[in-house]
Amino acid sequence: MQVSLLYFDEESPAAQRLAEAVGIEALRMERHRFPDEELCLRLPDAELPECLVVYRSLNRPNDKLVELMLLARHARERGVRRLVLVAPYLAYMRQDIAFRPGELVSQRLVGGFLAELFDALITVDPHLHRIERLEQAVPLRQAVALSAAPALAEAIAERRRDALLLGPDAESAQWVESAARATGLAYGVCTKQRHGDREVEIALPELAFAGRRVVLLDDIASSGRTLAQAARRVLAAGAAGVDVAVTHALFAGDALSVIRQAGVEEVWSTDSIPHQSNAVLLAPALAAALGPLLDVA
Repeated sequence: MQVSLLYFDEESPAAQRLAEAVGIEALRMERHRFPDEELCLRLPDAELPECLVVYRSLNRPNDKLVELMLLARHARERGVRRLVLVAPYLAYMRQDIAFRPGELVSQRLVGGFLAELFDALITVDPHLHRIERLEQAVPLRQAVALSAAPALAEAIAERRRDALLLGPDAESAQWVESAARATGLAYGVCTKQRHGDREVEIALPELAFAGRRVVLLDDIASSGRTLAQAARRVLAAGAAGVDVAVTHALFAGDALSVIRQAGVEEVWSTDSIPHQSNAVLLAPALAAALGPLLDVA
């Protein structure tokens, strides 16, 4: 089956690394926004293959979801038989229950929308708090969730050999425990009480922080308030220094400056979202997962 990978300009480096790792052609998608905010997409002047891999990380997701709808439906009309979405960051996974009467459960709705458009999906560290498997949110037979925790752990171990890994809340435990297994580093997990999108309280675990180098490890850095609060707590407990490692560097608004002001020194992330902190490349892991999805008659 003929295969090509389609990418957008802002994700060109990561997408082309993936295409090279898999050994397939990379095609650039043109995108224009009209003054009234409508989108205009243009495919390259090339015949579309039977199998098309679309590389699109879903940070700032609302425009991108419309892009995927337009692109997938057009590709089907052009004869593409198989569509695979590589979305290293998968949006709307955190909204997994109705917290108030009448609230929409976006995880299920967006997951169903993507399943209607694509035949397979690969993502990295999706925020699946109340479900166990990605296909419960995105009902596809081939829905693959990778973890960046081992690769982040290796990056941490190279830079901070005796680091204490610390998850800022209970939801981060899975990533911290995975990273600790991969490196043998000590770890702990904080508890968090949230009072709003930007207001949190953090309680440290009963560990000896004095003189220790701490690395806060989590899947997502969004507002930065949770990481900032945790950083202030560990420094007040006598830590020698604190760094941050995350899979998805969303860093909305002033998030990066907020965690810097809290005393965080280094910030490391994967290239799931292009950012100045990118230190871990996902192409090898994505390529290993993508290969079997392309071997379909």
